[in-house]
Amino acid sequence: MATEKVSSAKPHIYIATLGHIDHGKTTLTSAITKVLSESGDTPFQDYNEINKAPDRIVDDIKISVSLVAYQTANRRYTHSDCPGNTDYAKGMITDMLRMDGAILVVGAEDGLMPQAREQIVLARQAGVPALVVFINKVDEAYDDESVEFLEAEIRELLSFYGFPGNDIPVIKGSALAALNGRDDEIGKNAIIDLLAAMDDYIPLPKPPLHLKDRPFLMPIEHMLSMSGVGTIATGRIETGTVKVNDALEIVGSVPTFKTSVIDIDVHDKARKQAKAGENIAPVLRDVKREDFADSLGSGLVLAAAGSVKAHSTFDTAVYLLTKEEGGRGSPISSGYDPHFRFYIEDIVGSIELPTDTEKVMPGYHFQTTVELIFPVAMTKGQRFDVLEGGRTIGKGLVGTIVK
Repeated sequence: MATEKVSSAKPHIYIATLGHIDHGKTTLTSAITKVLSESGDTPFQDYNEINKAPDRIVDDIKISVSLVAYQTANRRYTHSDCPGNTDYAKGMITDMLRMDGAILVVGAEDGLMPQAREQIVLARQAGVPALVVFINKVDEAYDDESVEFLEAEIRELLSFYGFPGNDIPVIKGSALAALNGRDDEIGKNAIIDLLAAMDDYIPLPKPPLHLKDRPFLMPIEHMLSMSGVGTIATGRIETGTVKVNDALEIVGSVPTFKTSVIDIDVHDKARKQAKAGENIAPVLRDVKREDFADSLGSGLVLAAAGSVKAHSTFDTAVYLLTKEEGGRGSPISSGYDPHFRFYIEDIVGSIELPTDTEKVMPGYHFQTTVELIFPVAMTKGQRFDVLEGGRTIGKGLVGTIVK
């Protein structure tokens, strides 16, 4: 008996368009569906259909994000058509965390504009694995030489922020030409080249590492001493799971202290284990509250033994929010001493700008070295907020840890 060979399901990729407002992100998304509709199972979605996505709220800001589904011969894509307005910076990292890649759209006539630069930084902070670039509206550019210069500028900026700028595919074309069926060289053929670059360059997603699969870590909110019970630490589990008798460490502004779990209380019920997202009150072995009383509120965490260390100085890339985004209305300079939020604590630290940088204006990103007044549990790639007067004025990502 002959059997029919059934092909395996296509891998599913989450992707986003990034870039400055009015550089053609939504037009490009529509053009992709137009080209694919002519040769596959993807239905065409016009500009207006994509652009009327329902609003949603992110950090009290109303934004509109449209999700478009399409497939190439090799993959299925869920495409997030991200807005270019400045307010989106506040919610963008949350959306980008699940993305497997992104298309950076840059208008050939305007070149690299502030929102595109900002979104490159946010994509890096969110850990987006790969970018491809589409230089749009090449038919509106001054000349071919200016487009080549723009490509070099884009590659240099991507390299500066840790992407492999020299290797990233850069496609030049016109999304509007593809939509209108004119000039196939910069229209339809450019879209086909872009899709091929997406298939080839954006890596297949790795199995997701769920919060519960990471080492246990819980920021300590309070410590209580109960007669006949012992010392109890309270808090919400950030990552991982914890079980009775697990070996743990208290890490932060005090010398690392080894302990273990005697009992676990979850909402007044005794449990043998607890997982990420749960509020717990573990009883700790050989811990005296009075030994840590002066350090509570300074970023102490309870963590799996050997999983994390405390540091106070690190290099970082920071984006400084504009006044309209809730940030400052004036620049910062070296010696600026804001608070840095790690986990649930706000810790004072100082910013040292590069020697060739006198000040940084709101709305710009910059490289800096931060020194905290005391060490906190920290890992490379960890995100943090910069605060002033209780409000967030910047967002950063831990780079090289100095000490």
